[in-house]
Amino acid sequence: MHQYITEYLSPLGKVILASDGKDLTGTWFEGQRYFPDISSCIISPQLPVFIDACSWLNSYFEGRIPSAFTQLSPSGTPFQQDIWHLLRQIPYGETTTYGKLALQIARQYGKQHMAAQAIGNAVGHNPISIFIPCHRVIGTAHNLTGYAGGIDRKEALLKLEGAKY
Repeated sequence: MHQYITEYLSPLGKVILASDGKDLTGTWFEGQRYFPDISSCIISPQLPVFIDACSWLNSYFEGRIPSAFTQLSPSGTPFQQDIWHLLRQIPYGETTTYGKLALQIARQYGKQHMAAQAIGNAVGHNPISIFIPCHRVIGTAHNLTGYAGGIDRKEALLKLEGAKY
């Protein structure tokens, strides 16, 4: 199966979008941690999913609350998928903590607790930044920790959304 890419020039730097031809499979700031090898991908900016995603990003970076983007197909373990599903539930302009996510996932799995580090690892490996809003997860002391795209970008995204942290 082919993988396709295109670039989006955001106010925070170049964003690489990836797709399987139908859904969005990746969104990374250029050079961020866990940036994949895209050398064998086909450049295809006219894919409908890329046109939709770029339009969504335009709205987002203009400070408008975009509607839910449903054409997402992140690749990951079942645990990662569960965490990324929780991330999609965090409303625009709001934040949650790694600890709160750990409590939510522990309840979902019928456990007493879950290590916040496990949550952090899954959040950090989110392949579809911004669309799956991992930037809305902050430390328990309301500090900005861990963002593969860089803390400065995390802060800028939260400020754009008017989030209090």
